[in-house]
Amino acid sequence: MKIVLASVGKPHEALVKAGVEEFTQRIQKYYGVEWKIIAPPKNAASLNEAALKKAEAELVLQQLQPDDFLILLDERGKNISSPELANLLQQRANESTKRIVFLIGGAFGVDSTIQQRAQFTWSLSKLVFPHMLVRLILAEQVYRACSINRNEKYHHV
Repeated sequence: MKIVLASVGKPHEALVKAGVEEFTQRIQKYYGVEWKIIAPPKNAASLNEAALKKAEAELVLQQLQPDDFLILLDERGKNISSPELANLLQQRANESTKRIVFLIGGAFGVDSTIQQRAQFTWSLSKLVFPHMLVRLILAEQVYRACSINRNEKYHHV
């Protein structure tokens, strides 16, 4: 199984880059993993919110394969614990999922086409975080889930 961590936006900022890279490298111990940073449309500044979300959705859908299991990060999604995330990853591995894609949408969220395509919508918190910080939290939580599934000492209950 391969894990794809995808985000609409700019490349990782220096503030979080080292942490994102560290946890991504740790995930590599368990699964193939890669980041896909999806650049916003070139005309983003001239688009209204709905048009921007639609344009970003087209870019995201181009990156997805038909059998990808898409997990959308959205504040309106389901709150789950780290062990529940570990269980979700293990279920996908048990069902021979080829790729799990975790998607962080654009600044205004995602178009309804992405919401409909997602098999699971996950909320990290009721709080809203900057996208760069969400990247770091996502990478850390995926690593934590992997370590839980291997019964390693990183996660304490």
